[in-house]
Amino acid sequence: MALIMKYIDSMQRYMDSYGDPRTKDWPMMSSPFPTLAVCLCYVYIVKVLGPRLMENRKPFQLQNTLIVYNFLQVVFSTWLFYEISISGWLTGHYNFRCQPVDYSNHPRTLRMVHACWWYYFSKFTEFMDTIFFVLRKKTSQVSTLHVIHHGCMPMSVWFGVKFTPGGHSTFFGLLNTFVHIVMYSYYLFAAMGTQYHKYLWWKKYLTTLQMIQFVAIMVHAFQLLFIDCNYPRAFVWWIGMHAVMFFFLFNEFYRQTYKDAKERRRRAEANRIMQATEKMLGICTNGTLSSRSEYSNGSAKHDDGEEQHLVGNGQPRRQ
Repeated sequence: MALIMKYIDSMQRYMDSYGDPRTKDWPMMSSPFPTLAVCLCYVYIVKVLGPRLMENRKPFQLQNTLIVYNFLQVVFSTWLFYEISISGWLTGHYNFRCQPVDYSNHPRTLRMVHACWWYYFSKFTEFMDTIFFVLRKKTSQVSTLHVIHHGCMPMSVWFGVKFTPGGHSTFFGLLNTFVHIVMYSYYLFAAMGTQYHKYLWWKKYLTTLQMIQFVAIMVHAFQLLFIDCNYPRAFVWWIGMHAVMFFFLFNEFYRQTYKDAKERRRRAEANRIMQATEKMLGICTNGTLSSRSEYSNGSAKHDDGEEQHLVGNGQPRRQ
C-alpha cells in the first residue's frame, strides 16, 4: 500500500510540474483519478448493473427524451466545431503540417484551451448514448466497440487538456465534432419516428465517414514522426495509436454489420430460391406419380371387370 501511495504521489508531482498551469485548477483537471473513476463506473453500469436492473422490467419508451437529447448533442457538437475552428484551424493561424502548443494567455489561445476542456466534458455527455440503450433494453447495441470507444475517450482527452490544450492534437477534436454533428443528426431523425426512416438510407456511409476520420487523424499525427516539430512525441503516438485502434474496431463493425450481413442475405435468398424450386419439383413429381397410379389402378379395375364378365356368362370352354 505504501508503494502505491508513493507512486501516486510521484505521479502527482510530475503532473504539477509538467501540466499546463492554465488548466490546473479547472474541474476534474487536478488528477486523472476522478476521470478514471467515472469511466470505470460507466463500464460497470452499462455492462453489469444496468442490464441486471432491467432484466425483469419492460423497456422504457424514451422517444421524446431521445429527440431532445440528440438535438442538444447536435447543437453542442456544432458549437464545439465552431470554437475549435475559429480558435485556429480554419482561420489560417494553425499549420496542418506542424502546430506546436501555444502556452501564452493570448485571447485566441485561451479560447482554444476552453474549447479543449468543453470537448473533454462532451465525452461524459456521450455516456448517455449507452445508458439509453440499456434503459430501452437494446443490449445488442451495447457492443464491445461501443463501450471501449465511449469508455476510453474521457481518459484520453484528459491528458490532452492537462498537458497540451491546443496545437497539433486538437485536429482530432475538429474532425470528431464534425462527425458527431452528422451522427447525432442521424440519431435525431431516427428517434422522430418511422416516417423519417426512409430518409436514413445513409447509415452505412456514416460508418465509412467515421473510418475516414480515423485515417485522417492517423496521417495528421504520424507525419510528425518524420518532420521536425516542437510538439511532444509522446502525444503523437498517443493520438495516432488511438486512431489506429478505433479504425480497426470500426472496420470490424462495418464488416460484420454490412459485408457479412449482405453475404447472409445472399445465402438466405439462395436457400429460399432452392427451397421454392425443390417444392415446385416435388409438386410436379407427385402429380406425375399420382397420374400414373390412377392409370394403373384404372387398368386393374378394367381387367377385374372383364374377368367377372367371363365368370358371369358361365364356365370357359375346355380346350
